[in-house]
Amino acid sequence: MAKNIAEQIVEMLENAQVKRIYAVTGDSLNHLNIAVKKSSIEWIHVRHEEAGAYAAAAEAELDGFAVCAGSCGPGHVHLINGVYEAHRSHLPMLVIASTIPSDEMGMDYFQETNTIKLFDDCSYYNQMITRPEQVERTVQTAIQHAISKKGVAVIGLPGDVSELEAEESITSSQIFRTNPVIRPSDEELHRLADMINENKKVTLFCGIGAENAASEVIQLSKYLKAPVGYSFRGKMAIQPNNPNEVGLTGLLGLPSAYHAMHEADLVVLLGTDFPYKKFMPVKNKIVQIDESAERLGRRAKLELGLSGDIKETLRALLPLLKEKTDTNFLNQQLEFYEKVKENQMTYVKDPGAEDAIQPEYVTYLLDRIAEKDAIFTVDTGMCCVWGARFISGTGERKMLGSFNHGSMANAMPMAIGASLAYPGKQVIAMCGDGGLSMLLGDMATILQYRLPVKLIVFNNRALGMVKLEMEVGGMPDNETDMINPDFAMIAQAMGYPGKNVRNPEEVEQAIKECLSHTGPYLLNIFTNPNALALPPKIEMNQVLGMTKSMAQLMLGGKMDEVMDTVKSNYKHIKDLL
Repeated sequence: MAKNIAEQIVEMLENAQVKRIYAVTGDSLNHLNIAVKKSSIEWIHVRHEEAGAYAAAAEAELDGFAVCAGSCGPGHVHLINGVYEAHRSHLPMLVIASTIPSDEMGMDYFQETNTIKLFDDCSYYNQMITRPEQVERTVQTAIQHAISKKGVAVIGLPGDVSELEAEESITSSQIFRTNPVIRPSDEELHRLADMINENKKVTLFCGIGAENAASEVIQLSKYLKAPVGYSFRGKMAIQPNNPNEVGLTGLLGLPSAYHAMHEADLVVLLGTDFPYKKFMPVKNKIVQIDESAERLGRRAKLELGLSGDIKETLRALLPLLKEKTDTNFLNQQLEFYEKVKENQMTYVKDPGAEDAIQPEYVTYLLDRIAEKDAIFTVDTGMCCVWGARFISGTGERKMLGSFNHGSMANAMPMAIGASLAYPGKQVIAMCGDGGLSMLLGDMATILQYRLPVKLIVFNNRALGMVKLEMEVGGMPDNETDMINPDFAMIAQAMGYPGKNVRNPEEVEQAIKECLSHTGPYLLNIFTNPNALALPPKIEMNQVLGMTKSMAQLMLGGKMDEVMDTVKSNYKHIKDLL
């Protein structure tokens, strides 16, 4: 019996080593679903397509390629947030957007949407299949785009087309995973070497693009006596076993990395598209090296911009450099970093009070107790801050989050994808109460596939980062409070253990019990709603804004909240004085 187009697509996905498709089945996707059932690919039935897209994004980051799907209209509209996340994080992902019967297109048919318009802003390839002879070429080209360009490719698939008889193409159907050596020209490398040799104080700042060059970064920093800062996405790769690291900068970062960048004569940006220009120095020289030339110069004014793979570039650069002997600048930055880390520990030494447990204390313990090769996922907002500052890189750990798109609710569904991709690893989702609430239904997916995901809920009963944004903007927080359900009870209703933790002295044992449990587990920790996460550089308008908002709260009769905020953050305030 001849195979249909749905079966042909699934066969191609099998040949591309796809292990699973994240989707909610229905109408236009049903033929694909049945084709998957007869294959080696697993259909992961998520409760919401957005969760499926996030799960696929996590798998794509860990394994190099993943697939999600959504049925016509609402199904593929639901995918869009997670698809944006994958595309903005440069993760190779294929989206199958099944849609209405082809003969009804343009007729305002039930559940009709235009997949080309919908996905055009978050994909490198976005095409509709309408004829059998297109299928192999389109699918092959889509996957080739996703893998080679590192982003999203979308295939629109009308439900009626998926059941047509398949036809073979005369072009290639296999997938080519190439690994070219890309580095700057010899002339460019000599220009870079001259700049580095001429400048006395050099700081290296690394992003996710330097992930595979950690040993070369360490070698370079030792040779140049250069401190090494990093972005959040670069932390897990660049921090471990690096004696010259000084932490990360940006909104979630530490003063030490900010200081090292601003005190240097020359800053060398390696594989980073760090987005916050306010944290970039403006009075010293900056060089940027990135494999994508279109990113050069859009975050800072450059003396030199070069395109190349970081590992290959540094290997070619090192023989051209003169070893520096003056360690004063490096020692000053490392000394300052030690003081910053010591100051961070003051938050750990004060664990908080009943229903106001310090989140720094929770994360510190989580870091100590978790496995050395654990995979962490973090919700956008305060959980990102605590993860950035207190979860240590070991060289084996991974940390996933919505670092570029900045969406809420990503931690739990990303943990689903990570756990399916690496069933033997400890997967820990650091969830905000706001984030978990948003996609609560997919807690059931964790049980359905018996995933040993550990959900650690930082339950501060507020949209914490939004509250802080409003306060530093001079506004009293409004409608950021959350009246939450009992998350532990919800976990139990879903079919796995859930526990509430209200007192600091319970935290350590509770985390140990949670992480040692063989299946899924939810730990609902009542953290301090007034714990602040201030950036490494505090501007006067932020101080004035906070002062103004606190005054407005006092005038509004919320003196208790003002006093709690001051008491919870007296260390921050002391640092500013």
